[in-house]
Amino acid sequence: MKKKQQAKTGSSKAPKAPSVPVIQMGESGFPLMAEMFTPKAIFFCNGVGVHKDRLSSFELALRDAGVEKANLVTVSSIFPPHCREISRKEGEKLIRPGQIVHCVMARQDTNEPNRLIATSIGLARPADPNMYGYLSEHHSYGETSKVAGEYAEDLAATMLATTLGIDFDPEKAWNEREQVFKMNKTILKTRHIAQSAEGHAKGLWSTVVSLGVFIF
Repeated sequence: MKKKQQAKTGSSKAPKAPSVPVIQMGESGFPLMAEMFTPKAIFFCNGVGVHKDRLSSFELALRDAGVEKANLVTVSSIFPPHCREISRKEGEKLIRPGQIVHCVMARQDTNEPNRLIATSIGLARPADPNMYGYLSEHHSYGETSKVAGEYAEDLAATMLATTLGIDFDPEKAWNEREQVFKMNKTILKTRHIAQSAEGHAKGLWSTVVSLGVFIF
């Protein structure tokens, strides 16, 4: 009996330590998954939708923008390093129906007759492709697409300028600061896309959207 007990006791093993997950690294020096989830391209689009139902007017605006077939996930405002701009026509071809697509989106709607609504996306890209830039979204009432677009572009450019340490007067008008940014060689480009519309005369829902759509 003692021998059996000793044999039984001797066969017990200490529990194995849990294995540590291995983080696979990519060629960039960052984790492989980080590379996979960093957008490689972006395209911009906008649209308008009008319908008696609010949600349907949004759907029609997405159709007008050409991205209604995607499951859109909105993200915040960083333009990735080495990300390139492509045309809307080229970008739409790269979206599969039902695909989860990340985007920066501005959306505004109204059912008040003749009320002016607007949305815009601004972009500021650094000259150094290894650095990140900024995207900004803006939605408003009572602004034209020109005013809303310049405001969004100003927001993006200001965020990038503060990151790069560019000296400028934030109280000056956008057109004055734009010249300062253009003369500074650390900022490559600023731009915007915008969409505005007036509320339907008979009170139907009107929706406007502007988007920067990422392609991975």
